[in-house]
Amino acid sequence: MTTIGVIGGGQLGRMLALAGIPLGFRFVFLDPSKEACARHLGEHICAAYDDIDALNKLAQHCDIITFEFENAPAESVAHVSALRPAFPRANALQTARDRLNEKNLFQQLGIPTPVFANIESQTDLDNAVKTIGLPAVLKTRTLGYDGKGQKVLRNNTDVVNAFNELGNVPCLLEGFINFNGEVSLIAARNKNGETAFYPLVHNEHRDGILRYSAPSENHPQQALAEDYALRVMQAIDYVGVMAFEFFEVENGLIANEIAPRVHNSGHWSIEGAQCSQFENHLRAITGLPLGSTAVCEHSVMLNLIGSIPAGAEILTIDGAHLHDYDKAFVPGRKVGHLTLRHANKTQLAASVAAAQTLIGSS
Repeated sequence: MTTIGVIGGGQLGRMLALAGIPLGFRFVFLDPSKEACARHLGEHICAAYDDIDALNKLAQHCDIITFEFENAPAESVAHVSALRPAFPRANALQTARDRLNEKNLFQQLGIPTPVFANIESQTDLDNAVKTIGLPAVLKTRTLGYDGKGQKVLRNNTDVVNAFNELGNVPCLLEGFINFNGEVSLIAARNKNGETAFYPLVHNEHRDGILRYSAPSENHPQQALAEDYALRVMQAIDYVGVMAFEFFEVENGLIANEIAPRVHNSGHWSIEGAQCSQFENHLRAITGLPLGSTAVCEHSVMLNLIGSIPAGAEILTIDGAHLHDYDKAFVPGRKVGHLTLRHANKTQLAASVAAAQTLIGSS
């Protein structure tokens, strides 16, 4: 029986295990939190992500190692990869973890991006604003997620002291994009170079947090998105599932960022695709054939932020599938998600409306 080590024990690790246990995989999680929500689904090594003894123990207990989020240090992945096969490789994490590395890779591969500038001081920011203009977005180069580590600069007053407000750490300034929508592509590539792509997903955010995702049907930019993702995966010899976020613009796509892991916008695939993103990630890193990404009926994913309505209420909604992450309720935290699936679009829309009313403005 293959044992898979996961650096990180959050909800993504939890869902990887839920997909992998039926395939006969066992799991070991390395996570510093005693309350890591994946802890009940395998062995839990409670230690920091850069604890060498803990990393050695993880490698000793596992056959293959992966990670569930990009805040894991690339050095930790590099360390365990010398002891056991580890996918995605550390270079993918080094690229995606730093927005400057990421944007430079996109440009090298001919993938369009917003105009950007590296910012290492307030003076750099002041000069870049003169070139890029306003509005713009200032983002920390590392460790930002769910709207954290960034600030929208709409006027000159917003620029004053902005570098200090984000912690006096290296940042990236990006020019604003007038986009029609935000979409993401979930892509998988296995050790043999086989690839599979899910339909482009339409995403809606509020307060920097993803709230709603729905796979598209015959999106006109599907082939272009797959081409861009394939360029990246081949360039860094990627193995696993990767999410690529784009801005939709007139007749094209502009790259926002990649996530070298299973992704929130792909959660719909658990009920909505023949093979979920989580199963395909495990297939990819273990060398198994990739599963079909074909959709099953029509589906939508709604994140549950801060709290979860009573299951007795939410499960009365037709086509509802509840995923409770077993996390403490904290404002702004993703504590679960709801997948809604129907053969009929009208019925699906009615279920989405009922769910959104129940969820409220959480």
